[in-house]
Amino acid sequence: MTLQSNQTLITKLEGMIHDCLKDYISHDEPLAILDFPDIRNCGDSAIWLGEMAYLKKRYDKRPTYVSRITDFSPEQLERIMPTGPIFIHGGGNFGDIWDAHQDFREQVLERFPNRQVIQFPQSIHYKSQVRLDESARVIGRHKNFVLLVRDEESKEFALKHFDCEVRLCPDMAFCIGPIEPEKSEIPVLAMLRSDLEKVGDADLSAYPDIPKEDWTTESARRVRVSKALGAATALLALKPAEIRLRKLDAAAHNRLRRGIRQISRGHTIVTDRLHVHICSLLLGRPHAVLDNNYGKIRRFMAAFSGDTDLAYKATSLDDGIAWARCKADQSSLPQLSVLRSDLHVRPVG
Repeated sequence: MTLQSNQTLITKLEGMIHDCLKDYISHDEPLAILDFPDIRNCGDSAIWLGEMAYLKKRYDKRPTYVSRITDFSPEQLERIMPTGPIFIHGGGNFGDIWDAHQDFREQVLERFPNRQVIQFPQSIHYKSQVRLDESARVIGRHKNFVLLVRDEESKEFALKHFDCEVRLCPDMAFCIGPIEPEKSEIPVLAMLRSDLEKVGDADLSAYPDIPKEDWTTESARRVRVSKALGAATALLALKPAEIRLRKLDAAAHNRLRRGIRQISRGHTIVTDRLHVHICSLLLGRPHAVLDNNYGKIRRFMAAFSGDTDLAYKATSLDDGIAWARCKADQSSLPQLSVLRSDLHVRPVG
């Protein structure tokens, strides 16, 4: 796939996202986004920044209220924003693998039975019938819940089990648009899961030259930078909701920049993370794709991003590494030294 055709894919997916969301967002009505991803996973920060970029590009607006799970205040939301839709951050935590997020989602539905609640695109996976039944009861009691999903299997599952509006929608990270990569340092980088969604334990002992990594955590210095930004904005006598939004945006920008630097080091990449796949597409980097433990990545690729020469559906770790090595030997990607300027934190106004 050429860089031009990769841009065509990204533009196409951005258009599909707008076709889904335009029915729930207006220029004049305020909206909230809940469950900011205050975690090391750079992919979740990419989703958040895609959500923010979409609102900016299409509506020139920002959410009126945002929160993490830990600092959510229903009373504050109602005071600041008595009307308007409530959005919940997208990702891959709809179900019972990541209980805290599902618990929070259902609490929001129960707390706001008369407000429209829209779930940004998610992948769905349940192991427990008991938990599935409870989710179905909560969703069934709420008569204005919209569930956007990232693959056909999740759509079919939701239509079967949940009494709500269900629509297929690409991942919000595509709204960031193309990202200029930093210069690569190594031929192949293995970005492999180390969490609950991993498949076994990937053994790279036969490949001592290939680094095996997962998303790294931010340094203490970067945390201090985000805190300093919050202190500086407070001096400007901004509204508390805007101060919170700026602080969360700063953290998301820091995390995504860190993630882009990390994966840009590989001329080619082998991964079982969906957002390493998505970020590799935004970077224009070739990559071999394995899957997580319930098929999330292949399901997403089948729906949206599988028709690209940049991504190879590997049958095994060895197969993926062999393809990545071959691609690294053959390709000569343009190397750029900076990220897109709009991925840098800057004042909003």
